Amino acid sequence: MLGAFGDPGHAFPLIALGCALRARGHEVTVQTWERWQPDIERVGLQFAPMSEYAVFPTRAQPRGLYAAAVAAARETAVLIEQRQPDAVVADILTIAPALAAERAGVPWATLIPHLHPVVAPGFPPFSLGARLPRGAAGRAMWRAVARFSGQGVELGRQELNAARRELGLAPLDHPHGGISRELCLVATFPQLEYPRSWAPSEHVVGPLAWEPPAGDLPPLGGDDRPLVLVAPSTSQDPAQRLVRAALAGLAELPVRVVAVARREEGLQPGANSTLVDWISYARVMPRADVVVSHGGHGTVARALSCGVPLVVCPAAGDMFENAARVDWAGLGARVPRRLLSARAVRVAALRVLGDQQVRERAETVAEWAGEHDGPGRAAQLVEEFALHRR
Repeated sequence: MLGAFGDPGHAFPLIALGCALRARGHEVTVQTWERWQPDIERVGLQFAPMSEYAVFPTRAQPRGLYAAAVAAARETAVLIEQRQPDAVVADILTIAPALAAERAGVPWATLIPHLHPVVAPGFPPFSLGARLPRGAAGRAMWRAVARFSGQGVELGRQELNAARRELGLAPLDHPHGGISRELCLVATFPQLEYPRSWAPSEHVVGPLAWEPPAGDLPPLGGDDRPLVLVAPSTSQDPAQRLVRAALAGLAELPVRVVAVARREEGLQPGANSTLVDWISYARVMPRADVVVSHGGHGTVARALSCGVPLVVCPAAGDMFENAARVDWAGLGARVPRRLLSARAVRVAALRVLGDQQVRERAETVAEWAGEHDGPGRAAQLVEEFALHRR
């Protein structure tokens, strides 16, 4: 049984894992939001609905993550009793399936569908967007900062233990209790992870890519001008600042632009641009020369899987971290949110298009992706985990 809340960046990798497990002959139930039920059943997986709750408190849903997770865990416990799974895999932000599995005595694993958020000593805090320090002074500074950020980690441990007590589970004396210490799948490229020591239970398997069916590609033009794909976040930037800046900044360049955008906002394509409501990234990115994005992990991973460098303009959350890693690995350029403008996007795009070394490094990542089956490796590890724990 696989469980994740329904944002695409978390549900899609879980569906990819489910497909790989089914290909290995297993029965798979995916518990997530109802919007994905037709797609899940279309690929031959069993679907179970998950209550929709905010991972982080909002005015509409003021309950915190762990308070909501207690109620969700009780609902998931019923599903586990019905399906009797040999193992449960829970998304890192979807703690309810893990709690319900532990309560039922079912082994559970964690899927991290992005970079590992637990940083090593001397690293900057995750999602801050700071680069890896180059010397001892920088590492010492971040260790000092960690003394303060550690207070938040300890608060999270206390809140999780309070939820565990409500479910009759023993408290944990270690932080990051929502990550399994028996099997943790990290679905990213090793080229984006800072050098670190990995626990035996942690496996960087590569991205788990899946996308719903899409229609035909729009005309992309038959000339040899570079193709720029503008692929903004599906959940951030409601004013479409990135799309507007990209359309304006790239309008006078000798490039072809395809931008995913909501046209009801009054956006008008330029002479060299095409606007689409949705497009298959799996089909268009192999043709692209650069991807302009907010830096959601799924978009970054898909672009690099195709050997395409990026211009990343982060909007929120782990996008700042993804942008920093792309910059650190030499796989593209980043534009800080505060500096986002038509000129900034134009300069960054020209820089990436004109740098052959950036292109070659992105192609090296694509070669790694071609040699490593992320979903297949993750499914193999889950299978071995379930059989070992029987």
